[in-house]
Amino acid sequence: MNTSKGPIPHLDQLTLDRLITGIRRFASSDVGGKAKALFAALLLLMLALNALNVLNSFIGRDFMTAIEQRNMNGFIGWALLYIGIFLLITGVAVLFRFSEERLGLLWRDWLTQQFLRRYLSHRAYYRLTSNDEVANPDQRIADDIKAFTTGTLSFFLMFMNASFTVLAFSGVLWTISPLLFIVAVLYAGGGSWLAIKLGRPLVGLNYNQFDREADFRSGLTHVRTNAEHIALLHRETRLQNDLLTRLQRLVDNMKQIIELNRNLGFFTTGYNYLIQVIPVLVVAPLFIRGNADFGIIAQAAMSFTLLVGAFSLIVTNFQSLSTFTAVVTRLSALDLAIKYSAHEAACPASTDEESDTAPESAIIYCEDDSILDYQRLTLFSGQDERVLLKDLSLSIARGTRTNIRCDEELTQYALFRATAGIWEHGNGHIVRPEKRNIFFLPERPYMPNGTLRELLEGSGLEPRLKDSEIMDVLRKLKFEEIVQRIGGLDGSCKWESIMSEGEQQLLAFARLILASPCFAFIENPASDLTTEEVSSALRLLNEYNITYIVIGQAIRRRRDDLQDKEFFDAELKIDAHGEWTWSN
Repeated sequence: MNTSKGPIPHLDQLTLDRLITGIRRFASSDVGGKAKALFAALLLLMLALNALNVLNSFIGRDFMTAIEQRNMNGFIGWALLYIGIFLLITGVAVLFRFSEERLGLLWRDWLTQQFLRRYLSHRAYYRLTSNDEVANPDQRIADDIKAFTTGTLSFFLMFMNASFTVLAFSGVLWTISPLLFIVAVLYAGGGSWLAIKLGRPLVGLNYNQFDREADFRSGLTHVRTNAEHIALLHRETRLQNDLLTRLQRLVDNMKQIIELNRNLGFFTTGYNYLIQVIPVLVVAPLFIRGNADFGIIAQAAMSFTLLVGAFSLIVTNFQSLSTFTAVVTRLSALDLAIKYSAHEAACPASTDEESDTAPESAIIYCEDDSILDYQRLTLFSGQDERVLLKDLSLSIARGTRTNIRCDEELTQYALFRATAGIWEHGNGHIVRPEKRNIFFLPERPYMPNGTLRELLEGSGLEPRLKDSEIMDVLRKLKFEEIVQRIGGLDGSCKWESIMSEGEQQLLAFARLILASPCFAFIENPASDLTTEEVSSALRLLNEYNITYIVIGQAIRRRRDDLQDKEFFDAELKIDAHGEWTWSN
């Protein structure tokens, strides 16, 4: 279960600086021109709305005065103006909302693309997942970016509109009653201070709630994606207990949020009701004494409500602001984690040969397409820093077919992933071909959704393969029947439902051969394949001049190791203490 680690970050100066920097980058991006145009339209529409509201207050004043004076002609005239101004306000308000949503969507699209590119570069996704540095990065990218972009835009426009409202209605309210203006300022200031005091804990609780929700959702996803295994192993009770625990964490945190919202609601509800009463209490005596028209009361009530609302954004929107603050801090934490991960990938720690303890990550990688070379490579387990492999120094030249046998499974796991560049617990040097010239085939092959052609063509950045080339390899691996079953190379299906694990592994061999690397590093091919299938696959690699290194069980033996001589030129053995021997 993913849980937040350490203290909950708060909306500090660094986070605010990063927020401002992010807005500047968006404004200067390739879609910045369109964004600026939409923002300019929003400001113009906002000015128009405030001007229309001021005009509406005066029309409303004279409309109410005409009623009080029983002036039918005045009543009809002001009523028609009243209806006309409402129609104008409606049109401007709808266009304002439309422009805000379009700008929010544009920003979300751009920012999500930026995060996705960085998340999937330098294997940041793998580092964040394996190290559990940031809880639920997928949920932050999918949901928090949406909340961030719409929230930032909404609150910014809200504060801008509040500023325009203050400028527009301060003069109106001052002309009606200076005392009422002073009461509005003091009332809003005191209310904002109390709202912050009462609602401050909501920021941390909302931050936690995002992760509680994501944890519960990931547990349900786990049940759906592993339904068959769960049914076979009868794990329903254990999973039910786990899901109920996750649900309880979610509910307990939400209870605290509800209780705080209740306390805040007592204050904000009473605060909002008093806004309607205060202007009448101050202005009504002026009307009673004959010093003001009846319509002044309505105008004062409207002006006071709008002005206090502008001053009281924190009071009226504190719950939304607390959620938004949690979103900003979560995205800021993800942004920092991705940057730190990219920095680690680009600048690994230097090797300290004098140290007795394992550095966190000190494996240095270089590229050479003609060789796979280990120089004083030492690997440690991820948890207790136990030594898995001691000071491995050997070279595997192109053409040297090698079998690596490990007494301990974790050593096999670590060496395979260290060679691929995704095991960080160790030190030393690894010289290997560039990524397009070395192919890593794990024990459980990756079977993403898509067509058979997409499955076999790797990353999709390579030159498009000819159908004849693909079918030639599939024919040699006896896959013609499956190709026909799914409707050809452009057919798609849920691969796990039509192919056994052995067939999936053979299909991964086809993907390997079509990639045509110089070297192939293969993990446990005999786990799901028969001896004949492994033999056929290795012979095919020889035919295509691909140098392979097999780690783990290569051939299922019956009596002796005579079969190995046909397929391997050298063998590396690693015992349970990390000691190794090399034989040709």
